[in-house]
Amino acid sequence: MADGHRADSERRRQRVKAALQKAVASGSTVSVSGIARQAGVDRTFLYRHRDLLALIHAAEREPHGFPSSASPPVSLASLQTDLANSHARNTRLVTQIRRLERRLSELMGKQAWRESGLGAPADHEELQRQVTRLEQMNTDLTAQLEERDAELEAARAANRELTRALNQRESVGR
Repeated sequence: MADGHRADSERRRQRVKAALQKAVASGSTVSVSGIARQAGVDRTFLYRHRDLLALIHAAEREPHGFPSSASPPVSLASLQTDLANSHARNTRLVTQIRRLERRLSELMGKQAWRESGLGAPADHEELQRQVTRLEQMNTDLTAQLEERDAELEAARAANRELTRALNQRESVGR
């Protein structure tokens, strides 16, 4: 009985190898399910026989189709490289499109502003100079305020001292 089981297993292995060779020779797509179907075996048979599974996976990575002098063979690695390159190019193009859209929006805004008759947009440099002047004025006023606060505190301290001295004189004079 064991001999019969071994013989059956060997026949199925040969059918798998033949189906794989036929698929590779015809240039059709190689997959575990497709080879199992062509060989008339269950996929679990292939997963139990790791050597057959390794052959199928190796054939999957190989170029498909008949070799032609006009085009190079296509492999899984070359397709993945093409996909990665396409993603990188798409990223660059999206960035460029966003930059161009921003620039177009700015130009259209300026044009609409001019055509509306509301006046020209404020000069950026003049606004920057005004901001600088106002910041300097703010700094000067803050310094003046701190100086006056110090003078006020000194006057209050002097007033307290004078009031204390006056109160002491009155209490001594009674």
